Amino acid sequence: MKKLINEPADVVDEMLDGMVAAYPDRLRRLDGYEVLVRADAPVDGKVGIVSGGGSGHEPTHAGYIGDGMLDGAAAGEVFTSPTADQLNEMVKACDAGEGVLCVVKNYEGDVMNFETAAEMAEMEDVEVAQVVVDDDVAVEDSLYTSGRRGVCGTILVHKAAGAKAAEGADLTEVQRVAEKVVDNVGTMGMALTSCVTPEKGEPTFDLGEDELELGIGIHGEPGTERADMMSADEITEHLTEKVLADLDLDSGQEVVTIVNGMGGTPMMELFVVNKRLQELMDDHDLVVHDAWVGDYMTSLDMMGCSITVCAVDDELKELLDAPADTPALKVQ
Repeated sequence: MKKLINEPADVVDEMLDGMVAAYPDRLRRLDGYEVLVRADAPVDGKVGIVSGGGSGHEPTHAGYIGDGMLDGAAAGEVFTSPTADQLNEMVKACDAGEGVLCVVKNYEGDVMNFETAAEMAEMEDVEVAQVVVDDDVAVEDSLYTSGRRGVCGTILVHKAAGAKAAEGADLTEVQRVAEKVVDNVGTMGMALTSCVTPEKGEPTFDLGEDELELGIGIHGEPGTERADMMSADEITEHLTEKVLADLDLDSGQEVVTIVNGMGGTPMMELFVVNKRLQELMDDHDLVVHDAWVGDYMTSLDMMGCSITVCAVDDELKELLDAPADTPALKVQ
């Protein structure tokens, strides 16, 4: 498979340097670490918000560093958790004395290394809190997790927590709103093709021209069910009904929806999915406060999408609508 890379082992390192070169006034790299932080980190008077995980999900996570969202992001190797040392350095670099919230996707390596990093940082008098995102309704346990996986709903956690921190809220309040999003969000994804990792250079699973995978994760793992090819409407209906069954929302509930591309899907197709998604929201008597469409949390070059629904109240609407200015997401 053809890729725009030099050496596979250098991909993450070169990607991070390329991001800093694109946004030198907004991002800086911690010397010796695969970690990016705000150029002005730590920000006085504000709780730090950090996240991270394996690379290959861009723009997650470093694309969301900036005003109103993250203060730092650690990048592991492709589909591999950052080390505890990386995470510890990130936490310390983003602490201005108000504490740091770590937003962690529920994968065993991420959870373990963030917990170790928090213990290391606390030994140096940094107050650390953590929230674990587990929005994937497709599985209860997987190859990489105990419990549900953390996927695209994580971006809404970044947004709400980042907005709360920007208001000057303390660490307890920032953690509370992050947990509130986690408690009210669900996601399910599908794939038309496997992704191809730089190291392997070939698909991580085989999928026929007339087949698709339902319930995929974001690390190139197969889904929970292989099915014959469906229309865009049929795929949207399947994913959406699974998410709504999990959330069990009341009639009239306000929601934010996301149609997320997995990295290789044209925007044309994502908007086709969104058309049917919005019709389904109306069919279920749900009120759409906002609808996001784009690549937010990808799986390299996988063709496919995920659908996220998050129930919102006045507080979450205000936080999700609050200004944010990052390379990957701007809200004005």
